[in-house]
Amino acid sequence: MHQDTSEFEEADYLAANPDVAAAVRSGAFSSGADHYARHGRHENRVTKLSERSAPLRLPFPAGVSPSRRDKFLANLDLHSLDGLEIGALASPIVSSSEGSVFYVDHADTETLRTKYANEPSIDVSRIVQVNAVWGENTLRDCIGKDRKVDYVVASHVIEHVPDLITWLSEIRSILRPTGTLRIAVPDRRYTFDYLRFESRLHDVLDAYLKRARAPSPRLIMEHNNLIRHVDCEAAWNGTIDPDALRPHWPTPARIGLEAALNAINHGTYYDTHCWVFTPVSFADLFREIADLDLLGFSCGHFFETSQNEIEFFVHLSPCDDKNKILASWVNMKATLLQSTSYQRTIREGGTTKS
Repeated sequence: MHQDTSEFEEADYLAANPDVAAAVRSGAFSSGADHYARHGRHENRVTKLSERSAPLRLPFPAGVSPSRRDKFLANLDLHSLDGLEIGALASPIVSSSEGSVFYVDHADTETLRTKYANEPSIDVSRIVQVNAVWGENTLRDCIGKDRKVDYVVASHVIEHVPDLITWLSEIRSILRPTGTLRIAVPDRRYTFDYLRFESRLHDVLDAYLKRARAPSPRLIMEHNNLIRHVDCEAAWNGTIDPDALRPHWPTPARIGLEAALNAINHGTYYDTHCWVFTPVSFADLFREIADLDLLGFSCGHFFETSQNEIEFFVHLSPCDDKNKILASWVNMKATLLQSTSYQRTIREGGTTKS
């Protein structure tokens, strides 16, 4: 049933739909109201956190269109499990009223409220109470060495972490053997990363060998120089002229250089998309990392990017069997290459590059 727009509240909608909040921040939509008018109403999106229901179970019933929440949390009994959410800010995937969930972020609650005070897409009064700060310490150290959890969720976090391999390893260290890592990942083809190339293995390994705790100067410059305002629907329709895309900054190359110099000379931390993915490149990269014995996760399930959306979802399962790990990522790629949306993109000369 469609909801009465007279009751629509921007902050409530963004809090209940973190993917929309991320899309607004990326410039894909001008506001939550813009998304709701164009897509949310027809998708029967909830407009308030209080309207959340228990996630569906896999396989999803025939004829049922799963929500973002279902794709994230399918098969998880939130009331009986111990969970951890990374980077929830004001839009937690799992609220504290739904079960035992431990919130981790790169800064404490008050620091986050100060940092995002002038960010219109974030209602700082709704930022969750951060239970632990994951900074210089390992994840096990910051949450307690004896704590184990059944699931970890992270929405639009993985692309920001300076050292991808160590980040995944630390999450693996706090998961129970039957646990799961659930992530939502922005798809380069439909976001402000449109002009950037997908991340390559050598860059991931370089960050790992350096045990990077901050984005490299090169990535800071690339991010600032190449991000553009991108209309998600136009990207899906293949009607974007790359040369006509508007930069986020008036002088992007200079902004990037100045930021990189500040990072080198003063240790300033710049929030950056360190890693850039499509669903296919993600599967490829994770297979390559696994082949080097640097990944202890198999692909348990995934949802490719839906029409006119900007993200895909991956469920990762702790695994020690290298052959099983490799086969799971090979299967993810093979399945994607045969998907209707991928084949359509190829036929229409869209943005898929791998």
